[in-house]
Amino acid sequence: MKTRAHVTVTGRVQGVFFRVETRNEANKRNVHGWVRNLSDSRVEATFEGEKQDVEKVVEFCRNGPRLAKVTNVDVEWQDYVGEFTDFRIRPTGTL
Repeated sequence: MKTRAHVTVTGRVQGVFFRVETRNEANKRNVHGWVRNLSDSRVEATFEGEKQDVEKVVEFCRNGPRLAKVTNVDVEWQDYVGEFTDFRIRPTGTL
């Protein structure tokens, strides 16, 4: 079963290779979507793929790479759309 998750990560998550490592984790699990820094120091991402693979990438976000210090992860589970063909790092955005 395929699913989609929209994730917002709070803590020390910028300047610690969070986006690059999230992309690596997603690619390893064949999860598509995107990740970006937000102007308020959080990281935002959308993941699509097989449910167990998306769950693994979301779980990675709960800890992040070695230098990260994650304090909160908000996850919104959504219906699978299938709009992505790969996983990309997007430019910094605002909410």
